[in-house]
Amino acid sequence: MAVEAQKETLGFQTEVKQLLHLMIHSLYSNKEIFLRELISNASDAADKLRFEALSAPELLEGDPELKIRISFDKDANTLTIEDNAIGMSRDEVVNHLGTIAKSGTAEFFKNLSGDAKKDSQLIGQFGVGFYSAFIVADKVEVFTRRAGAPAAEGVLWSSAGEGEFEISTIEKAERGSRIVLHLKKDDSEFADGFRLRNIITKYSDHVALPIELPKEVTGEDADGAAEVEWEVVNRASALWTRPRTEVKDEEYQEFYKHVAHDFEDPLAWSHNKVEGRLEYTSLLYVPTRAPFDLYQREAPRGLKLYVQRVFIMDQADEFLPLYLRFIKGVVDSNDLSLNVSREILQKDPVIDSMKSALTKRVLDMLEKMAKNSPEDYQKFWDAFGQVLKEGPAEDFSNKEKVAGLLRFASTQSGNDEQTVGLSQYIERMQDGQDKIYFLTGESYAQVKNSPHLEVFRKKGIEVLLLTDRIDEWLMSYLTDFDGKSFVDVARGDLDLGALDTEEDKQAQDEVAKSKEALVTRLKTVLGDQVADVRVSHRLTDSPAILAIGEQDLGLQMRQILEASGQKVPESKPVFEINPAHNLVEKLDAEADEQRFEDLSMILFDQAALAAGDSLKDPAAYVQRLNKLLVELSS
Repeated sequence: MAVEAQKETLGFQTEVKQLLHLMIHSLYSNKEIFLRELISNASDAADKLRFEALSAPELLEGDPELKIRISFDKDANTLTIEDNAIGMSRDEVVNHLGTIAKSGTAEFFKNLSGDAKKDSQLIGQFGVGFYSAFIVADKVEVFTRRAGAPAAEGVLWSSAGEGEFEISTIEKAERGSRIVLHLKKDDSEFADGFRLRNIITKYSDHVALPIELPKEVTGEDADGAAEVEWEVVNRASALWTRPRTEVKDEEYQEFYKHVAHDFEDPLAWSHNKVEGRLEYTSLLYVPTRAPFDLYQREAPRGLKLYVQRVFIMDQADEFLPLYLRFIKGVVDSNDLSLNVSREILQKDPVIDSMKSALTKRVLDMLEKMAKNSPEDYQKFWDAFGQVLKEGPAEDFSNKEKVAGLLRFASTQSGNDEQTVGLSQYIERMQDGQDKIYFLTGESYAQVKNSPHLEVFRKKGIEVLLLTDRIDEWLMSYLTDFDGKSFVDVARGDLDLGALDTEEDKQAQDEVAKSKEALVTRLKTVLGDQVADVRVSHRLTDSPAILAIGEQDLGLQMRQILEASGQKVPESKPVFEINPAHNLVEKLDAEADEQRFEDLSMILFDQAALAAGDSLKDPAAYVQRLNKLLVELSS
């Protein structure tokens, strides 16, 4: 009766109902993956028990040999996955099995496309692999007890995956969890030892604790129950501890899926053992797909940390800088104390040395990928490029290395794809060119048609086109590369150095002198709206342009600060005119001062629009333009 009093029927979280519907209707393109997910969960639970037992050895309850046992009953058409790991309390069962216990569930469902193969890749991103059991089972039971809790506090969770689940208190002598899958008729193939052995070898051979299958029934015990001889069917050794020459690519790929809870193969990996002053092993992976929370800088991240093969923490974020937060993998150290805690980890001087070395290893891995597998690197860049752009500001010691990994669109790339590296740009520089030219803006369409590019097109000089919101901030830290300084073509008084001939410079000086009177008139009309007015050397086709002061914020940064509610420092543009343009020539010849003022303001506002800025007084612009149109039509 006491047990029945503790029995409850509860409803799933709304997102779980949607997920179960998806699972039951064959979300996965390959059903057998459910077993990998359940084994991975059991392995994680074993890691957590090892860690908690460091400070509370009584949690092992006299049974320190952790393992996973998988059994089946062909007559009953059931499959059982059992572990002697950490187990769960009643509250943990409700939290973990009744909800998707991770932020971003709405984002998860927004990303569903209806394509089974694509949608299956999302499951790992959102930590919901347990529910994959319902692909092959029409009922799932979980018998569990948390390590250290009395036998009377066991919990039974059961559900048919149709919107609700039952939970009750049971007696459970052994700690850990036992999951019983009541297989669907069409999925009885998974109640077969040979089939299960093949799946385990394929997906879970790397799991660092024994996975056992029944070898044969050896008789019956005193109670008439079958006595089973168990056989370990996986290597049961941590993959990262094995020599690289003994590990196949397929094993590295499957281990990545286990450690990252991802369903796609990684783009690259680096397995390294360090010996000497520091001793540690690292296995680092570059994912193919960006997680949904990549741009949430406070989101959990980091490597799995082991000390002498004992699991310490799931997301140790001290070993890599924030701009490499997409890297997955494990680090196993011999130099950290086994009673390590997060506080100690942050203060340990060994961490700084390891962080420096691991950062360099990741950047080397990316350099190698960019050189040897440019198509894979482009996939990486499309997924993680904006995060890597945080690097030059955060990691001064590796600024040049990170800069070499950046990719941009350019006036020579012909589209908005970011494919041009800085080394490639330098190789294509004109004779006499000693600067790397770039232009930032809101969109590719805006910058590729910018009047600022006119002289560069005329001279065949390549300009990098930067349109990510982070770009202007990036370039405030990235001042040079390979001895070449960066120049924003929209800033200051453009000087092309040796790219302009002496004849060009002499002609520019002569034109500027001939237009001094026009410049003076314009300064009077525009007044304090501009910092200066001058003759432009940038323009070939447009009548006028606005240039930014050398030390002023660009449009991108101003808009970001304004959107965040921060006060933006006041700045005024420089108004540059093209003396060879017909409109400027007519403006210079205009004797009517009111008409001169109207035309000057129209040119000024058009230059602001061409720069991607908004007008301070749009109504006045429209009135002036309409007035001009009426005059022209009369």
